[in-house]
Amino acid sequence: MRTLLAFLTAILRSTLISRRDLALENAALRQQLASYQRGKKCPRLKPSERALWAVLSRFWANWKSPLVIVKPKTVIG
Repeated sequence: MRTLLAFLTAILRSTLISRRDLALENAALRQQLASYQRGKKCPRLKPSERALWAVLSRFWANWKSPLVIVKPKTVIG
């Protein structure tokens, strides 16, 4: 039931936010999936991935919403 509610909430949210924000969120989530697929138990970000998050944090107001791996303090620091 909780999964279904989360899914429906995500669908509703995706209809309300702009295409730009949705595309940025998709890119952010894909980057995190790529980090997980490297196969390490605790994935480390490459310098290029850190740069991506730094750029996202400057130009995208809602950059913290899709965070799974990355911690805001890590990006800003």
